[in-house]
Amino acid sequence: MPIDDASTRLAEVREKIARAAHLAGRLPESVELIAITKTHDAAAIQPLIDAGQCVFGENRVQEAAAKWPGLREATAVALHLVGQLQSNKAEEAIGLFDAIHSVDRPSLVHALGKAMDKTGKRPVCFVQVNISDEPQKGGCAVADLAALLAEARAAELPVGGLMCVPPLEVEPAPYFALLAKLARDSGLAGLSMGMSGDYETAVAIGATHVRVGTALFGERA
Repeated sequence: MPIDDASTRLAEVREKIARAAHLAGRLPESVELIAITKTHDAAAIQPLIDAGQCVFGENRVQEAAAKWPGLREATAVALHLVGQLQSNKAEEAIGLFDAIHSVDRPSLVHALGKAMDKTGKRPVCFVQVNISDEPQKGGCAVADLAALLAEARAAELPVGGLMCVPPLEVEPAPYFALLAKLARDSGLAGLSMGMSGDYETAVAIGATHVRVGTALFGERA
């Protein structure tokens, strides 16, 4: 992706975030844009770094491990894990990522807690909620959230907020509003919600982190 394309797309996304934030009476800088780079190689990512983007997200530990050490050598960027995490990859994930958005079960909580104690690194964690109770999606059930948060806090995970992925092709606002209420009720400030098709809606409802890929890179092949 040429630098001009990257700059233009990044500016458009940031402008839309700012507009949605202003309409909601929020400061644009209260929203963190995470550029999702899964399946994109270093050559596609570098122009976005050059254009000033400094927070990125990956779905898989293995893919991130293959391409990000080189990219991070020259630039201070933050890397977030936004995809499902296997418990046996917890220590590797903690070594690679500055934030983990997919904490969704007790076994993973315990694996992360153990790995954090061992390594001394404590990336911020978001508990993923299966907000629409879809069997194919990760995330804990709404009914199990309080118990999982209690386990995460007992394991001394730095829980920063909640994350969700609403169902496809339905109005996402009610799901975002439910996640925002769950976060408030749980005393959490962070809301990781909103992707390329609905991030403006998410910002209007209080998202603190939006996960945008297609709007920055174009449709995947």
